[in-house]
Order: sequence, then structure tokens, then C-alpha cells
Amino acid sequence: MSIIRYQAFIKTVECGSFTKAALQLGYTQSGISHMINALEEEVGIPLLTRDRGGLHLTADGERLLPYFSQICNLQHQMEETVKDLKGLDTGLVRIGSFTSVSVQWIPALLKSFGEIYPNIEFEILHGDYDEIESWIASGRVDCGFLRLPAKRPLDTYPIYKDQWMVILPPGHPLESIDPIPKGELTKWPFIQMDEGTDYEIEAVFDALRIRPRIQYTTKEDQTILAMVSNGLGISMMPELMLHNTPYPVVRRKLEYTFERNIGIAVKNKKTLSVSTRRFLEHVCQWVSAYD
Repeated sequence: MSIIRYQAFIKTVECGSFTKAALQLGYTQSGISHMINALEEEVGIPLLTRDRGGLHLTADGERLLPYFSQICNLQHQMEETVKDLKGLDTGLVRIGSFTSVSVQWIPALLKSFGEIYPNIEFEILHGDYDEIESWIASGRVDCGFLRLPAKRPLDTYPIYKDQWMVILPPGHPLESIDPIPKGELTKWPFIQMDEGTDYEIEAVFDALRIRPRIQYTTKEDQTILAMVSNGLGISMMPELMLHNTPYPVVRRKLEYTFERNIGIAVKNKKTLSVSTRRFLEHVCQWVSAYD
């Protein structure tokens, strides 16, 4: 069996589309489809179903996916070990990242790192905290940015304390108040982030023992910023997400300080490839100088 077909299958499942998988892997859409069909012929069972709603794993495909992933991860580890043994400044580092880090840090991090090690390549997967921890634990990524403490037994490196801020539209009556008393948060329409299972904003509300007047709920950070800037309500967001925002919003501190601790994590720091270890060192140095 061909490991390229395993990689094509895994990427197709991640993207939910032959076309998107093809773009990321550098193949044509028909090439990806052909590899999946060939893989299904080899194993003798259907792995994906295709309908108007998109691509879906079959029950058999779901059972086999972890094995395909494990084989690809071992292949990646072997290739990285060979490069380490040869002393080459090359390799592939796979990173798990969440939205604010992807937007605010990743481009500058990769650019500055690439100036030192131009032959090291990167693959970036975007997800929530639980997904990233799962990817690290399973070996799908070599390292990942997380909110600490991690739920799984990973090796972690704290790198940044990100303070929660209240965001207001320009000219809002609270604009002249800093910090903002917790009682004021309940008096105005609130735009809530749909956190899924992350439980960050809700934890702040629980600690303050307040319930805001939730007027709108959305999953997108940029949508919240746009809505606040247009006067639809107030909201809360980590300060990192507000750096260089194009939206005219006013940021104010809370009456009490709440922070999320951002770190970068690996499955086992003793088994890192040289390229991943160099990237971790670069991240820690770069973030320490970040303002």
C-alpha cells in the first residue's frame, strides 16, 4: 500500500473535500479522487461516502483512519530522524494553532524563522484547544499552541499571558471608564462568542458572578469586532486578538484581571526532531520580545 494514498485520505477527511485536499497537497482534484478510489480498492471496503452534503467517513473508514494516521506519523518521524542523523538543516514541522495565534503570531514567526533556517518547511493545522491537544497526543502535529494548563499529559512551555479586555464602539458611554466595573457589563447588549467546549468567557462571567444581556452570538472573532465597531453592543476578547485590528473599537480593562495562559506543547520533549526543537526555541525567544 502507498503512504501517499494514506496522506491523501487523511487530508481529504480533514478538509471534507477532494478539491481542498488537492490544493493543500499539490495535486489535481481528480488525482486525489483517484488515490482514494485506489485505496478503497486495496482495502476492499468503502472508506468515504459522497453526497450533496459533501464527503463523510463510513463506519469502516472511521475505524481505519487512526491506523492510517499512525503509519503516516511514524513515516514522518522516521524521515525527521534520518535528517537529524545526517545533520541537515531541513525538515517538516507540523504545527497546531488557534485563531488569534494564527493571525497575530504565525506569519511573523515563520518569516523570522525562515530567515535563519530557509529549508525547513511547515504544515499548519487550525483548530480549537481540544483538537490541538488531540493532534499533539496522537502525533498528527509536532507541536501546538494551547491554553494552559493542558488537559492531557503533554510537555508544555508557558510563553504568554493574554489579558481579557472589554471592547466598546467609539463614543460609547463606558469609553471614559477604565477599568470597567463588573456591573456595567450587564447593562448593555452583549455580543457573545460561541466558544464550543472552550469555556473561557463563561469562566470569567462565573468568576464575576454576573450574566450579561446577550443580544447576539457568533463564532467569528472578526464578526464580533465588526459588530462592536458598528454599535451593536459590547463584548470581551483576549488582548492578543485586538492587536492591529482594522476595526475602530475601544478596549478597556476589566475591574478584575483575567488572563489566559498561552503555551506551546509537544508530546515528549525528549524525542523532538532537531527542526522542531529549533522552532520551539525560536518561538520562546520571539514571544518574549513580543509587544
